[in-house]
Parts: sequence; C-alpha cells; structure tokens
Amino acid sequence: MAERILLINPNSSRSCTDGIAAAVAPYAAPGLPRLDVVRIEEGPPAIVTWRDWYGIAEPLCRMVERETADAYILACVSDPGLEAVRTVTDRPVFGPLRCAVAAAMMRGERFGIIAFTDKSKPRQRRALQAMGVESRLAGTIPLNLDMEVLTDPLAPRARLAEAAKELVAMGAESVILGCAGMAGHRNFAEDSCGVPVIEPCQAAVTQAILAVVSARGERVRLAAE
Repeated sequence: MAERILLINPNSSRSCTDGIAAAVAPYAAPGLPRLDVVRIEEGPPAIVTWRDWYGIAEPLCRMVERETADAYILACVSDPGLEAVRTVTDRPVFGPLRCAVAAAMMRGERFGIIAFTDKSKPRQRRALQAMGVESRLAGTIPLNLDMEVLTDPLAPRARLAEAAKELVAMGAESVILGCAGMAGHRNFAEDSCGVPVIEPCQAAVTQAILAVVSARGERVRLAAE
C-alpha cells in the first residue's frame, strides 16, 4: 500500500483547508508519500481560544484512530492536541509550530511570528517554552483578522507585509506565518520583508516525509530477518 501522510486541519474552514492543500502540493512527487489534507467538519471556524484548543483534542484523536497513515500533521500553528494524539498512534505526529521553529532557527539566530490573533500568543509562547527557545523569539505581531479574510488571496496582504517588516526591524532573521490560514501568502510575505519566511505546514511536511522515507530502511531490514 502506498505511504500516506495525513494533514488534519482542526478547524472547519474550507478556504483554510484548501490553502493548506495548495501550499503542500509541491511536496508531492513520485516515490514520496501521498499527501492528504482533511478538516474536522465539526471543528470551530478557527482555533482562537484556549477552549477551542483544548476542545479539538478529542476530535483529532478520533480522526487519527479512524484514518490509517504513516505520519500525521495537526495543521494548526498552535499544535493543538499534539500530546493527546501521540497517545493514540504509534506513527509520528507533527505540530507545524514546532517544525516551523526548528526550520526558522536553521535560517537565523532570531525569528519572529506573525500571529493569527492576540489570543494565539499565549499558546504559541507555551510551545516555545516547551522547546526551550523562547529567548530566540524577536517578537510576535498578531493580525487580528477573521479566518475568511486571512485566506483571501489579496485582503490581508497589506497588513501581512507591514507585520513582516516590523518583525525584521525588531531583529528577526526569519519569519514564521503563525496560522495555517496564511499558507497562500508565504511568497508575498518573503518578498515584502527580505528574510526567509517559513510556512509551518510546509515545514511539517518536510519533517514527515523524512520520517516516513527513513522508516523504509527499517522495514526492509525487518523483512529480511
């Protein structure tokens, strides 16, 4: 059976899900795992509050239990349910925020985050603290836009460019797009601010592909024994 990486958007937004799928489409190629992008239909329109963040953990767990895959990505840039989902599968589970931070630190000493809203900042700060890298954060700037505005091809771009430039002025040597709803704006943001811009779902896919492809050698070894 072909290898599969499943990206699960924990919100119910179709436009956000479509944006994620478009962002990771270039990572699909012959010989690599299939990339499937789905959403939690009963999820909130966006993961905004702590209640949203905690409440979506069980639906994510249930979907992972139903859907067979070689790796899973929780496609929200506050990594909701990460610890819980890892308890219901023996396959690797990736949080885009953590993957994006790792990628950003490979591109420079300090990074900035363009957050979805002010309410995103505490959740993202907790992830940075868990990783022990909070001191590498140059700053966080929230856009405070609705999800459907954020996913529009043009509507958020002036604010997005302003935020990216401000983070660079604060000392960021790379910038993380702090919501999967921004996935379609990576190239624009990078052109606007002149430093590497990390799209977290793309960062998570690269890590997931590495994990799945690396496991092939182990399967061959076990089959030969």
